[in-house]
Amino acid sequence: MGQGGGPRRAQAHDEELGRAVAAAQEGDEAAFAVAYRLVQPGLVGYLRGLVGTDGETAEDVAADAWLEIARDLGRFRGDGAGFRGWTATIARHRAFDHLRRLKTRPRPAPLHPELLELPDPASTSAAALESISTERVLTLIAALPRDQAEAVLLRVVVGLDAPTAAHVLGKRPGAVRTAAHRGLRRLGEWLGASE
Repeated sequence: MGQGGGPRRAQAHDEELGRAVAAAQEGDEAAFAVAYRLVQPGLVGYLRGLVGTDGETAEDVAADAWLEIARDLGRFRGDGAGFRGWTATIARHRAFDHLRRLKTRPRPAPLHPELLELPDPASTSAAALESISTERVLTLIAALPRDQAEAVLLRVVVGLDAPTAAHVLGKRPGAVRTAAHRGLRRLGEWLGASE
């Protein structure tokens, strides 16, 4: 998860994302499109882990989030990593609004492989995720306790660091690291038992 195995791809784009966000705040529509392109795949992957695909899809929830992101872009202060965290927070709020409307708990849905950008192959999470289909990944993640599932989704799918994921979840970074570690360890155990 970015420790010892090299930076995640999402983190590698943080500098470009930061420049794009700054330009978008100055009114550059092409820069906003770059920011959208860099953030949207991980954001939709995270939302699919929260809302599934019943009724309104994760893409629809993401669209609602992007309306809010575009509206409030001028108030954002931070760098590329901060922007990914800020967008994940907004998306999470829209997802829970959606779930409250449905009066249901989060349900997983299959991820399309192109939406799941995996981290460095040397990392444990990448090895685990590469060994199974993305549909099975979400099925397994859904079986985790909610705090572990969200921590894994934010850290692995969205590519947030622990402090940013902690801010999104309203928890301490150590609690997020622990939840992600426990979730990935449990996923590894389940995968080991199924082989």
